[in-house]
Amino acid sequence: MTTPYTESHDLFRKTVRDFCEKELRPHVDAWEKDELFPRWVFERAGELGILGAHYPEAHGGSGGDYWYSVAKAEELPRMGCGGVPMALMVQSDMATPVISDLGTPAQIDEFLKPALRGERISAIGVTEPGCGSDVAAMRTWARVDGDDYVINGSKTFITNGTRADFITLMLKTQPEAGHGGISIVLFPTDVKGFHVSKKLEKIGNWSSDTAELFFEDCRVPRRNLLGEEGEGFRYLMQNFQSERLIASVAACAGARLTLDEGLAYGRERVAFGKPILKREYWQHRFVDLLTKLEAGHALTYRAVDAYNTERYVKKEPISFDTTKLISMAKVFVGDVASEVVDQVLQFHGGWGYVEDFHIARAWRDQRLFRIGGGTTETLRYYLAKLLGL
Repeated sequence: MTTPYTESHDLFRKTVRDFCEKELRPHVDAWEKDELFPRWVFERAGELGILGAHYPEAHGGSGGDYWYSVAKAEELPRMGCGGVPMALMVQSDMATPVISDLGTPAQIDEFLKPALRGERISAIGVTEPGCGSDVAAMRTWARVDGDDYVINGSKTFITNGTRADFITLMLKTQPEAGHGGISIVLFPTDVKGFHVSKKLEKIGNWSSDTAELFFEDCRVPRRNLLGEEGEGFRYLMQNFQSERLIASVAACAGARLTLDEGLAYGRERVAFGKPILKREYWQHRFVDLLTKLEAGHALTYRAVDAYNTERYVKKEPISFDTTKLISMAKVFVGDVASEVVDQVLQFHGGWGYVEDFHIARAWRDQRLFRIGGGTTETLRYYLAKLLGL
C-alpha cells in the first residue's frame, strides 16, 4: 500500500512528538516514582487537539481520519514510558469511540466533548474480579427503578480508575440473558455508592493509575444508556477492534524505539576488544528481530487501512475480514514486541536489569500488551473460530 500520510498528518505527528519529547519526557521519571501523572497532561493533550483529531468536528474533534490516531500512537512512546500513553489512549481510543458512534447529542455534549478537550477523564469498565476475557460472564448489573438504573457490582484493572470523572460502563440489564443482556451506561463517578476500593500495584506502567471499583446501589439516570438496551456486547466487540488495533500500532512503535536504543548501545559498548554489535550472533539476532517487526508493522498497517476504509470512508461496520486482520495483528505483534524487549534487555547484560537504562522500564511496560484488550490465548481461540478451525 502507498503511504497514507498527508502534509496535515505530518504536522499533527510533529505536534505529538514535540509534546512528548519537550513537555512530558522531562517529568516521566518523577511520575513513574509517584505512580501517577498530573491532570494537566490530559488538558494539554486536549488543547493541542491530540485526543480528538480523528473524531468528527460535530463531536468536538478535528474531523480527521483514523491515520491521525495512528500517528499519535506511534509518537506517544517517545515520552519514555508506557503508563502515560496508555492512559491517554484509553481516553481517546477506548472509552470514548462508542460514545461518538452511539451517543445522543446530549450525551456527546455531556461526556464526549469534555473528554476530547481533556477536561473530564474517562475510563472503560469491562473486566471484573471474576471474569476477564470472558465478558459474557460479568456480574455487575442494573435494575430499573423509575427513571433510574440502580447499579451494583465491581470492576477491576480499570485504567484511569482512581480519578475518572466518568466510566463507559458495561453491565447486565438482564442478568439471566447472558451476553444478550449486556448494556452500556455512561456512569459519572460522583454518584453516591461508588467507591475506588483499591489502587492496584502493577509490574509496569507505574505512572498510570489502575483501580478496582465498587458499585453499591448507585443511581444513574436511564437517559445515560448508550445505544439500545441489551446490545452492549455487540457494541463492545466493535469497540474492541479499535482498542486492539491502536494498541498494536503503539506496540510496534515502542518496540522499534527499543530496538534503536539497543543498536545504539551495541555500537558503544565494548567487550573483548570490540563493540558487542560486531559480534555475529547479535547481528543475526537483530536481523531476525527487525524482520519480524517489519512484518508486524506491515500487517498492522494493512489492518489499519481496512479499518479506516470501512469506518471513515465507507461509514460501515467493521467486516469479518477486518476483524480477522486486527486480531491477527495483535497476536503477532504481541509475540514480536515481547521478543524484542526481552532480547534487547539481554543484549544490555547486567545493565538491562537496573533502572539506569530505559530498557528495564520498556521490558516491564510492554508485557501488558499480551494481556490487555483480550489475552493472546483468547484471541487465538477467537481466530480459530473465525477461521472455521
